[in-house]
Amino acid sequence: MADSLNPMPTSPNPPITAAEGSAPSPRPIGIGVIGYGYWGPNLVRNLAANPAFRVVGVSDLNPTRLQAARLALPWLHTTPSAEELIRHPEIDAIAIATPVATHFDLALSGLRAGKHLFVEKPLTNRSNQASILVEEAKQRGLTLMIDHTFVYSAAVRKIKALLTAGELGDILYLDSARINLGLVQSDVNVLWDLAVHDLSIIQYLFDELPQAVSATGTRHIAGRQETIAYLTLHYASGFIAHCHVNWLSPVKVRRMLIGGTRKMVVYDDVEPSEKIRVYDAGINVSAPPTPAIQGMAPADYRLMIDYRKGDIWIPHLDPTETLKTEIAHLADCINNRLPPLSGGPEGLHLVRLLEAATQSLFLKGQPIPL
Repeated sequence: MADSLNPMPTSPNPPITAAEGSAPSPRPIGIGVIGYGYWGPNLVRNLAANPAFRVVGVSDLNPTRLQAARLALPWLHTTPSAEELIRHPEIDAIAIATPVATHFDLALSGLRAGKHLFVEKPLTNRSNQASILVEEAKQRGLTLMIDHTFVYSAAVRKIKALLTAGELGDILYLDSARINLGLVQSDVNVLWDLAVHDLSIIQYLFDELPQAVSATGTRHIAGRQETIAYLTLHYASGFIAHCHVNWLSPVKVRRMLIGGTRKMVVYDDVEPSEKIRVYDAGINVSAPPTPAIQGMAPADYRLMIDYRKGDIWIPHLDPTETLKTEIAHLADCINNRLPPLSGGPEGLHLVRLLEAATQSLFLKGQPIPL
């Protein structure tokens, strides 16, 4: 992960390239949204605001939610039948925002009907199912994009630009905390619900893949999944990434610290404006003052380390809503047959990571090779 040092970038964010942004379409892409609960309304709002799409319909088993969708967009075709939406002749793509256990059947049905897919994270709850979807999309030449939302955020893209430019030097560690009070899920543990965000960020930021994953956690509600967990990714280079996730915290924390040999970054997503701070801080190790290290006293060891504390830089970030950027990228991928930044292979890799982490949970933190 070593990079050369370049002058600090002054642009607000790395530009969205042709492979990441939107492109004009000969006609709007007809799209249907399955699931109008927590995330569905956000998807519908951003899809309706993008001229590359035409939101044709919404499906949900709850009639109250369907009524809410009709109030938001009166022309929508609404139905409790997901299959009806998938088979709709005016629909070219399907967005799936339902519980993860339902993703595989809905996505496979959509692909077999010739529809492009935008699937909430994680892609599935089993890697063999995710692998089937990736292969099915590939064989049919269809876009399969996973909603790894933070990959498209201005803050994470800025961090990626800093890493690419070598501003941080060699990357030593990443430490993150994603904690809040709720929402406790019934079908997945806290790793699958919260850590998937941090894992998607890590996967996007760093080219190196982890060699092993270990996780510990515990359950605090009878009959439910793990509510608190600690996950560690181990890398061959010596880089280490640690994630703390918690459904039972009295405060909401969304903080990530990345330490490099030249500079360090603190990313706080809860901050309304100053989400990123770049610290010119670290240590410089000098040559030992004596020829033989083995005979050195503790005081001599201290002489080898020089602590550096310099300036703090707060970069300006693009204020565009993250989901708006992501939806534009989806349109570009469909219209121009481009691989998404968060496509099927990336989604499959994350499911495999989460499976291994869950296995490690059962084994009380034993590292699971990847």
